[in-house]
Amino acid sequence: MAGRALALTVAAALGLLTLGPLVMVLARAGGAAGLGPADWAAVRFTLLQAALSAGVSVALAIPVARALARRRFVGRGALIALLGAPFLLPVIVAVLGLLAVFGRAGLVNRGIEALGLPPVPIYGLHGVVLAHVFFNMPLAVRLILQGWFAIPAERFRLAATLGFGPSEVARHLERPMLREVVPGALAVVFVICLSSFAVALTLGGGPRATTVELAIYQALRFQFDLGRAAMLAAVQVGLCAAAVLAAGAFALPSGFGAGLDRAPVPLAPRGWRRLADGLAIAAAAAFLILPLGMVAARGLPGLFNLPAEVWPALGRSFAVALPSAVLSVGGAMTLALASPRFGLVATLPLAVSSLVLGTGLFLVAHPFVNPERLALAVTMLVNATLSLPFAYRILAPEARALQADFGRLAETLDLRGLARLRWLILPRLRRPLGFSLGVSAALAMGDLGVIALFADEGGATLPLLVQRLMGAYRMEQAAGAALVLVLASFSLFWLFDRGGRHASS
Repeated sequence: MAGRALALTVAAALGLLTLGPLVMVLARAGGAAGLGPADWAAVRFTLLQAALSAGVSVALAIPVARALARRRFVGRGALIALLGAPFLLPVIVAVLGLLAVFGRAGLVNRGIEALGLPPVPIYGLHGVVLAHVFFNMPLAVRLILQGWFAIPAERFRLAATLGFGPSEVARHLERPMLREVVPGALAVVFVICLSSFAVALTLGGGPRATTVELAIYQALRFQFDLGRAAMLAAVQVGLCAAAVLAAGAFALPSGFGAGLDRAPVPLAPRGWRRLADGLAIAAAAAFLILPLGMVAARGLPGLFNLPAEVWPALGRSFAVALPSAVLSVGGAMTLALASPRFGLVATLPLAVSSLVLGTGLFLVAHPFVNPERLALAVTMLVNATLSLPFAYRILAPEARALQADFGRLAETLDLRGLARLRWLILPRLRRPLGFSLGVSAALAMGDLGVIALFADEGGATLPLLVQRLMGAYRMEQAAGAALVLVLASFSLFWLFDRGGRHASS
């Protein structure tokens, strides 16, 4: 009962933090505004690009996750860790890397022109989908890979004893796991793409490629039409809620039961399947490494000319990221262990426009206190809220399995409170806990949202400092500071993720 009461408290706080600012903006606007033809066109484009991005990302992620699960090779651990990098990069930095590879003067188009073929433009629907696949396919791989790791090792041993071939393994082990994991991965990627802003702004190519989030930005930034912004935000919440409910309806429990905590060793078929696995891994690695390499190449010269403000800003980013990660994962674990019914509440922050969230919090705080004094605290709280859905999706499948396999035994032994946390929950959830802490901390490190509304000149985090350097046309210093930000974000992710994997091995 205590755990459920705590989960209800977390859910209520999450609902207040996400919907409260939307209500505040709506109240200040004096009511909702109607949506025009351009707004509905933005809704249609948003649904189209989000559906395509989610479908392509997850479809490509399944063979890559399967290959990584059943193959062992030098550098495998580093590649799995690298899969977190695109999703954790500041969006504008990653888009610059994609343009360096796929843009008009990028590596791909230079190769196409050398063959005498016309260049392929990156701007428009296909460019938006390409960028979203770059960001979200690695995340989908990690989510699905967690599902492979969650299959008890004894099931693979039994399959080998019974002489199962690849088709039987796929039927009895892989497909049940995918039916449980893939709908959640699709929902997460779909909702992320629904709220896309920077990608559509830089790669959309015109009014025909306007997303709902971009329309909200235009309503707030250029027209200050709070009513229209609030109505668009409400539409976005409804679309995201529908996606989460659909994922819950299609997800089916795998029913593998409990194991003995041995590391799973999936069967590794030979022949053409081995070649296919190698090609999937190589293609995914190239797709990730080329843009990341271009980001590093552009940032290296600026490392030798960094302004003095970089290091205090980096310290403030760490001060935001670490407590934000703890709050996010703590809340996500509480909801995941309580009941699957909290899934919709846990995913709610993805549905809320971060721009509306920041505007609402500014309107709430402004009459009582100077918002600049609350910059870091509010940024920490907002980042914890916005990263909680990712932590929940990482933790939820294994938390449900833990409750199904050991919940009754724990109740029989009267294992409650801190004792239950220490002896049951933490040992069995170390791998997803490490991964979720790493994702939450890195997302908070690279966030440029609420801090831009609240911070004064001396209170900038590193992402805000990068933006200010770019605005001042100090591009070499901005590239160097961006590389520092990337290294700091990825280091936090790697430390937490490796700690979780090492502790569970």
